[in-house]
Amino acid sequence: MNGTDASPVLPYLFAGPCSAESYQQIEASALFFKKWEAAAKGIARITAIRAGAWKPRTRPGCFEGFGEQALQWMQQAKARHGVAFATEVANAKHVELCLRYGIDVFWIGARTTANPFMMEEIGQALKGCPQPVWVKNPVNPDIALWIGGIERLARHGKGLVGGIHRGFGLYDSRPYRNAPLWELAVEFKRALPSTPLLCDPSHIAGNRDYIGEISQAGLDMEMDGFMLEVHPCPDAALSDARQQLDFAAFEQWFSRLVFRNRDSAPAKMEQIRRLLDETDDELMQVLSRRMDLVRKLGNLKKEGNLSVLQLGRWNQVVERCTSSAKEKGLDVDFVLKLLNCIHAEALRVQNEIVEKRPGGSSGS
Repeated sequence: MNGTDASPVLPYLFAGPCSAESYQQIEASALFFKKWEAAAKGIARITAIRAGAWKPRTRPGCFEGFGEQALQWMQQAKARHGVAFATEVANAKHVELCLRYGIDVFWIGARTTANPFMMEEIGQALKGCPQPVWVKNPVNPDIALWIGGIERLARHGKGLVGGIHRGFGLYDSRPYRNAPLWELAVEFKRALPSTPLLCDPSHIAGNRDYIGEISQAGLDMEMDGFMLEVHPCPDAALSDARQQLDFAAFEQWFSRLVFRNRDSAPAKMEQIRRLLDETDDELMQVLSRRMDLVRKLGNLKKEGNLSVLQLGRWNQVVERCTSSAKEKGLDVDFVLKLLNCIHAEALRVQNEIVEKRPGGSSGS
């Protein structure tokens, strides 16, 4: 095991306890993953054992990690077993200590990613360092903030900088701990196609019962690997006990993953895709025609000194379209999201028209 070799199946696989809790725990993890790799016979390997030295908590008084002592445990296990370790860093001091103890891989937590000042500080501390750094998405669904954090680190260090998709802390993300919002992971891959992206099923799920389905969804989104929490005795863990797998469950987890073929599509799929392209063109034409009508309505509202939002009319549109969606077998939630996007753009366009003043100026 080391921090650079790639698995034939998964380019990257980080697994280990949420927090480093004792040398015995770290030793047990190292021994298990070495044994698992040997049994896998080259099919899979661990990029590095993940273990948190520091655990930033929402409120004080909770277990917050053993800090430098945890780094000592990892250093000892690395020297004894030849395994690589990864841990979370949240400031420049963390980076300096990790470098002192020979930690192989760093990751940045969701709270830290949301703070550009901290990301810049960490980037400065990593200046010229070869260690790979993985950046979790911020808690709020702000993809620009996520990408910006990666860019800040990439301009300072010499090692790989990748992303970790760990879901987003929305108000209602049931049944998961965090809403997956896979569409933002897709946007990340589109914006940074050469940057590897991992799935963190432990933090998305928040419950070990859902880790398998989240992991498979991540694979189906063509993610490049996983960061997974695995503990010798999860129920006794000092942090995130419910979302950690034990060693036997980890072996089952990996054995049940289905790896899809990412090669080019068969001819029948290409035919359907051409039809989809034609349908998309039709959609663009319909949307263009609708926005023309929106602008005409905006001008009439301006002439009549009418408010842009006509709530009664909007309720009629929603009721009519959702009823039609049901008749056509469409998912109503999807249709509502689509309608809200279209309506938001219509309001924006009409507000520009109504607020525009003679001579081209607009109101504040």
